[in-house]
Amino acid sequence: MPYGVELAARAARDLEILYLRKNATDSHAAARWYNALEEAIYTLAKDPHRCPVAPEPQRAKRKLRHLLFGKKPHVYRVIYEVQEQQQRVWVLTIRHGARRRARTSDIA
Repeated sequence: MPYGVELAARAARDLEILYLRKNATDSHAAARWYNALEEAIYTLAKDPHRCPVAPEPQRAKRKLRHLLFGKKPHVYRVIYEVQEQQQRVWVLTIRHGARRRARTSDIA
């Protein structure tokens, strides 16, 4: 049974910022990249456990996973939590892979 995929307010804001930064309204290549990122996020509905456990969980006290999207050096991490009882994938944040690990306040 597929999971529902929902974006936290922070993840929705991260997506919006990426859309603007990549200039997706004016560039076909940027729009394709952005649409592919969105598609990748929503494929988590089929098998959210396919992605590795994120390095953040020790501090977050939650079992978080991360979907890696893009090619080096432009890899983005989609950090999410699988909520089994609700059959939901809760996307917490989207960040560039070169950034420091997310703090608890970044994924709260």
